[in-house]
Amino acid sequence: MMVEGHQGSPYTNPSFKKMKKNKSGQEEMVGFALIIIMVAIILLAFLGFSLRNPQSENVESYEVESFIQSVLQYTTDCENNIEKLSVQKLISSCYNKEQCLDGRESCDVLKTEISRILNESWKIGEDRPIKGYDFKIGTDKNESIVSFSQGEITNSLQGAGQDLAKGIEVIFKAYY
Repeated sequence: MMVEGHQGSPYTNPSFKKMKKNKSGQEEMVGFALIIIMVAIILLAFLGFSLRNPQSENVESYEVESFIQSVLQYTTDCENNIEKLSVQKLISSCYNKEQCLDGRESCDVLKTEISRILNESWKIGEDRPIKGYDFKIGTDKNESIVSFSQGEITNSLQGAGQDLAKGIEVIFKAYY
């Protein structure tokens, strides 16, 4: 039922259209604000996770174990009558007080090779993740065959050991 004097539907009323435009603009602003808030929450969550789990350059135990295995398999320039000796065989040769084919003492060659490997593999310093290391080859009777220690000893470390024949053990600790 239409009342006379009324000019059509209330939806065609110009003041209603203006109200609808204002309401639409408010809805867009609320939607935009919600998007900004959601992005901020996601960024804060990402920042929280990255701060909680910092990208550390700490040494993992598998790295230390792999290092020991690699060192033991490294072939040196010390020869016996059959072959060039690996570090593992050179350790036994040093323990038995043997010489290389060229007359050098096997213990001297062992010390030189391990020193070089350690210096090239484990760079230490204040500006580096590794602060120091300790490398020992000895017997289960606490007899030292070769021992290297460099840098600072800290409470944070990763270490591993390898038992060889004749009660010989190789122990490496990296301090960070």
